[in-house]
Amino acid sequence: MTKKKKIDESSEEQNLKKNEAKAEAEIKLNDSEQNKPDESDNKKYEQLLAQSQEYFEGWQRERADFQNYKKRIERDQVSLKGFVTAEIIKKYLVIIDDLELALKNRPASKDCQGWVDGIDLVYQKLISILEGEGVELIPVNGEFDPNIHEAISQIDHPEFESGTIVEVMRQGYKISERVIRPALVIIAR
Repeated sequence: MTKKKKIDESSEEQNLKKNEAKAEAEIKLNDSEQNKPDESDNKKYEQLLAQSQEYFEGWQRERADFQNYKKRIERDQVSLKGFVTAEIIKKYLVIIDDLELALKNRPASKDCQGWVDGIDLVYQKLISILEGEGVELIPVNGEFDPNIHEAISQIDHPEFESGTIVEVMRQGYKISERVIRPALVIIAR
């Protein structure tokens, strides 16, 4: 019995080895098949890659659009602030005109000197506040410039050449390069 038992055991071992070899071959075959990408897997990969690239480019465009939007909003806010400031300052320019007229026609009497000094002080304070806001006088010496001057009249004047400012009727003001109010002038013919 021992011989028969040994033969049975050896044939069982051979069968087990054969089965193990078959299983290993199948595993290797399955692994190699799994490692080989199918055409459908390749197409899916290409589609996902293209979609990913499209999403990324869209995200970049949206980000650039948002940056441009922020810059535009900041420019608009600065512009609006300048516009509002100019509109408020225009209202005070009328007061400055009246103060200049009052100082131009100051009374000759010494009794009113305190009043004249008070008006002059108010005028100087108002001018310094406007200068603090960046308001500048428009220059009125020399040639007429239609961008910053407004001619209300032309006169013949022997001392001035044609197109030269003869007299300033109302002072003009600007903030940086923006004209708030043009200077009203009389020019020579």
